[in-house]
Amino acid sequence: MHIIHAIKRFVKATIPPLFFLLLTAYFVKNTFDGDHGLKSYHIQQEQMIRAQQSQQDAISEQAAWERRVKGLKENALDADLLDERTRVMLSYSNQEEIVIPYKKNEHLY
Repeated sequence: MHIIHAIKRFVKATIPPLFFLLLTAYFVKNTFDGDHGLKSYHIQQEQMIRAQQSQQDAISEQAAWERRVKGLKENALDADLLDERTRVMLSYSNQEEIVIPYKKNEHLY
């Protein structure tokens, strides 16, 4: 009779603390490894940094294209600059012009 009573007392004394210890361990593990844990937070922060960098790249590219498009408007074109650029791209020159060849990597612009 004393053995059964001792076993019941042992079970009552160990099961509740063991249950709460396991419950605490579960929450601690999920704090680090869970869907909303510290590792996920770190990954989300890295993704946010990459997304912000991509956004900045897209804004810069958009601004560059806007400058190019504004330069194509009729009142924004400089006739001399357009003529010069056309001659360079088409490798065209007049007989009176002096042509100075540049090496492949030594362009003026």
